[in-house]
Amino acid sequence: MLPSAPFTHILQVQAVHVFQGDQEVNKREHHTDRYYNPRLIVRRGQPFHIQIDFNRRYNPEKDQFWVEFIIGRYPQQNKGTYIPVPLVQELKSGEWGAKITRNDDSSVSLTIISAPNCIVGKFRFYVAVLTSYGIIRTKRNPETDTYILFNPWCPEDAVFLDDEREREEYVLNDLGVVFHGDINNIRTRSWNYGQFEEGILDACLYLMDRAELDLSGRGNPVKVGRIGAAVINAKDDDGVIVGSWDNVYDYGVAPSAWTGSVDILLEYHSSKKSVRYGQCWVFAGVFNTCKNYHCWNEAWMTRPDLPVGFGGWQVVDSTPQETSDGMYRCGPTSVQAVKHGHACFQFDTPFVYAEINSDVVYSVARRNGSRQVEQVDKTSIGKLVLTKEVGGDGMKDITEQYKFQEGTEEERLALETALMYVVKKAATQEVVQQEENDVDMDFQVEDAILGSDFKVIVTFQNKSHNHYTVKAYLSGNIVFYTGVQKSEFKKHTFNETLEPVKSKTVEVLIQSSEYMSQLLEQASLHFFVTVRVDETQKILARQKSTVLQIPKLHIKVPGEKSVGKEMTITVEFTNPLKQNLSNVWLRLDGPGLLRGTTKMFRELPTNSSLTWEEKCIRRRPGARKLISSLSCDALRHVYGELDVEIKTSA
Repeated sequence: MLPSAPFTHILQVQAVHVFQGDQEVNKREHHTDRYYNPRLIVRRGQPFHIQIDFNRRYNPEKDQFWVEFIIGRYPQQNKGTYIPVPLVQELKSGEWGAKITRNDDSSVSLTIISAPNCIVGKFRFYVAVLTSYGIIRTKRNPETDTYILFNPWCPEDAVFLDDEREREEYVLNDLGVVFHGDINNIRTRSWNYGQFEEGILDACLYLMDRAELDLSGRGNPVKVGRIGAAVINAKDDDGVIVGSWDNVYDYGVAPSAWTGSVDILLEYHSSKKSVRYGQCWVFAGVFNTCKNYHCWNEAWMTRPDLPVGFGGWQVVDSTPQETSDGMYRCGPTSVQAVKHGHACFQFDTPFVYAEINSDVVYSVARRNGSRQVEQVDKTSIGKLVLTKEVGGDGMKDITEQYKFQEGTEEERLALETALMYVVKKAATQEVVQQEENDVDMDFQVEDAILGSDFKVIVTFQNKSHNHYTVKAYLSGNIVFYTGVQKSEFKKHTFNETLEPVKSKTVEVLIQSSEYMSQLLEQASLHFFVTVRVDETQKILARQKSTVLQIPKLHIKVPGEKSVGKEMTITVEFTNPLKQNLSNVWLRLDGPGLLRGTTKMFRELPTNSSLTWEEKCIRRRPGARKLISSLSCDALRHVYGELDVEIKTSA
């Protein structure tokens, strides 16, 4: 506090300017100008600028002042939560410092640099002046609060990424793509990460508070990534999202209805209660703010806890599958460690290795209780690992970053290394090579639209000069996208006679009435065909998954699309099913255009259409994307999206 008498000779702070505006120098230089947040947001290890107005001219020979950054309730200098920044002649990378760049009249301009390993979070800012009466600090002023973030542009930061195109993609792009379906039918949908939207930065920092991550650990990306993998799911710590895979979503939102992370994070931050519901792509999408398929995240960081060469991309997975150190989480796991089979390296490398290197074993249960392995499929698991391409919405195949090509010497060595570190593949190692069959069997599933009939086409090939009789059984199952069976909807048994050195085709009709009443939200079906050759008693088995084609929403934005001008957004959908739809929920999201909004239609008869209009005013020019989803009990995973170019007003 100041003494009661007006001692004008004492240097006193009149005002502090932190240049936190979107168009001001700090946010532009630190790539934080897209945040809808009125406070100063900077990245660690990089200089930023402030101005201090005093009551008189600052005299460096007589006056002494410094700036302070404080975080947490009990700040301590040795824990990095109380940071007095000294005035220096020259700024040094790697440590805090402040340099006077201008001293005119009663104003002083400072360039400040933070340490590249400092705590990431929201700091309180003060100016301290040393006087004969003691230290006089500025009053608490929320308008000078400063967010300090990780810095992929800083070579000394553990998250440094040296490719500008990749920084644009992985740091500044607020839209992503989720790939789903199966290996033969890959589908895409956009996801709004929304990291720049109002309130999201505070919501993300709240997650570290909720996870009770010690402040001193919040500058370490390994610790932040590991705690993030736990707090995103609600399995054991009341985290962000409640997982549900049973197709019952009462008192919540179906996973397929979400269009992005914004609504989820804001709801969690405001209610302090877990949000219902999510599945793996929702966990991954929120964690990013990528079974028949599974989604996870990667984070770029150094790994000083591992040998040289195992930094870079790290797997972090928040979908609750297995516990790790007592909590449902996975990672950070070095992608290089996974590829080379170094299952001893922390964290959770054996689990990730098994996710993409497992075998499918076909075995027959004998009457005496034993099992005979008939066939081992070494290639169907981990066939394709995809991510979004840099600078576009297409697919980038990164499978070879996770595993060597099947059958190569490198793949064999990686497997042997993993086995040495107790990753088990016992069935593969103990299988006795089976004799080659005289009869081959395979089948194909026709592409089909949801609600239509289609065929499963089974083909037999008799390679011998003998006549054979086969007994075949086809099983059709409704499955979750993870590959787990919900129910069997189709049973079909048939016998066929095979002529020598000839092939034969059998078509099995699948009617929509057989599967529609039980279908899950991703319209995933799994077929299993088992064949016994009577004369040789040989067993043949094949399995395949298919995803039915789901109708799309149509989005239109007619007329002028300029900054400051009102736009009308129209969402349209026609019900293609042979049944009426009830309680149809539509969701519309447009990062940088409009905040996510919803609308419900009570009834949509078969072959009828709905139209929904929303209006918005664009705040900034540039390319944007509108995303919409439709969800009801009978129909889910219905999406639509539209790219929109907003022009500068004339």
